[in-house]
Amino acid sequence: MKLYVLNNGWIDGNENEIYDNLNETGSDNVSAKWNRIPIYAVLIDHPAGKIIYDLGCHPDAMHGYWCKNLTSKTRYGYDESNLLTHQLALTGTKVEDIKTVVLSHLHPDHTGNLYLFEHADIYVPREDFIHALMSVHACKDPAAHGLYVKASLEVPVKQYHLIDHDIELLPGIELVTLPGHTPGLLGLIVHLPKEGTLVFPQDAINDRRVYGPPAQEPGLAYDKTDYSHSVEKVRDLAQKYKARVMFPHDWEFFQTMKKAPNYYE
Repeated sequence: MKLYVLNNGWIDGNENEIYDNLNETGSDNVSAKWNRIPIYAVLIDHPAGKIIYDLGCHPDAMHGYWCKNLTSKTRYGYDESNLLTHQLALTGTKVEDIKTVVLSHLHPDHTGNLYLFEHADIYVPREDFIHALMSVHACKDPAAHGLYVKASLEVPVKQYHLIDHDIELLPGIELVTLPGHTPGLLGLIVHLPKEGTLVFPQDAINDRRVYGPPAQEPGLAYDKTDYSHSVEKVRDLAQKYKARVMFPHDWEFFQTMKKAPNYYE
């Protein structure tokens, strides 16, 4: 089994929305520090088939695919080599080779390339799937949809599978529920034969400062109590499996990660 990290570019955003205690006034302001975070997907080449975890940003995010309310707060950037199809090609994989997609949650930096996978089975966290659909259908105004993009939630896929408990997806691959950042979120645990266990908590723990210790409260959290519980759940899992936690939006940590065509095995 091999695991590839696929570099999908970056987002520049307001750091005060990532860390709750960085802005002592508690308010957004034009002088706030802007922070660059990586965007990536994870491809697992498993004996039973290829699986992709999260799908990065849509290539037209800054050209009308995201609403102005999103693009005014976050700026997505990439070059041609970061396109998901190009990243997959580095691993010898075509889109049609992938029959299983897992979305950690439904925010647009994790669902942007779903349109490529109409042929696939899609695993999503039940509570966030329901919340996201309600958000985008409750009002026609995209500015009222929060951190969800309607077009990404209406891709006609083969089948959605709604997950609300921890499961073994395949031998060596677990999905664990980590709510808080959103009403539901699926973390990924991969047990590799040579390099041990990797835990991908995605935005349940967006970077090392949130993880701690001491843990810091995030700025973007649907439920901060659930968020805190999920942080501790990841800490327990990391201890149980003697695992490495792979932070999703930590620029410095990202520089230490193996990226495709290199891989973990």
